[in-house]
Amino acid sequence: MTESKTFADLIEDLLPQTQCTKCGYPDCRAYAEAIAQGGASYNQCPPGGAEGVARLAKLLGKPVIPLNPDNGVERARPVAFIDESLCIGCTLCMQACPVEAIVGAPKQMHTIVADLCTGCDLCVPPCPVDCIEMIPVTGDHTGWDAWSEPQAEGARTRHEQRRARIAAEREAAEARAAARRAAATNPSGPATPAAPVVGSAPTAAAEAAAAPVSDAEAKKRAIIQAALERARKKKEENAAQGLGPKNTTNVSADTQAQIDEAEARRRRLGLATDHSESTPKQDVDQPNKS
Repeated sequence: MTESKTFADLIEDLLPQTQCTKCGYPDCRAYAEAIAQGGASYNQCPPGGAEGVARLAKLLGKPVIPLNPDNGVERARPVAFIDESLCIGCTLCMQACPVEAIVGAPKQMHTIVADLCTGCDLCVPPCPVDCIEMIPVTGDHTGWDAWSEPQAEGARTRHEQRRARIAAEREAAEARAAARRAAATNPSGPATPAAPVVGSAPTAAAEAAAAPVSDAEAKKRAIIQAALERARKKKEENAAQGLGPKNTTNVSADTQAQIDEAEARRRRLGLATDHSESTPKQDVDQPNKS
């Protein structure tokens, strides 16, 4: 039996799913709900452009109106590009990407998976060394002419998976914290794990672990793995030539403070891992030797 869709669902289906927040809402779903509830206009999505406004107007039974310039302009779709020689491996761009189109590791150069990038621009502001550039890749094609339904659906899926992963990580962190508190109040021994209640709803972490790997997820992993392999080979080639990220040890005090603040925030939210530490504070405020 097919589940009937809500009005917000129908509106969300017409959005490009770039998750760019230019509409003034945290993601496409939130914007769709705001339109459905009458709290937002249907002309606030620059990535959808004029065609996106027309699609929404038809669904809502309202006239076609111009895109609100306060939210941005319709443009060719860009893809993020990271200057590897400037990247300091701070992970701030990875944390900002709503569709997990950036791969890398702390203190290592990062790489954009171009096929997954929605051109949302969200990775640019947090970069403390301005090493990310948005490059138009669709020529004269703008709005929905520069995007496709399969791309939109893929971006929505990755965004939902990211939200589920973050929720599962937060839940696991809260469970660990609760276990530590229980151990502190029961020094005689570790607390006995509670037996699962028959018929109870599974936790987000359990659902994430039990969820089958879809074809889309397998394809995404393959793309990311290929990007990581390219990044590894590039790093080896640069190392052989005496090249590589040039300013990982020349980070200013302001930049280091920004990175430390982001990592502290992630730890408070329970999202940081044991290896997600910021760039080492070496040669801070020293002249750039590159």
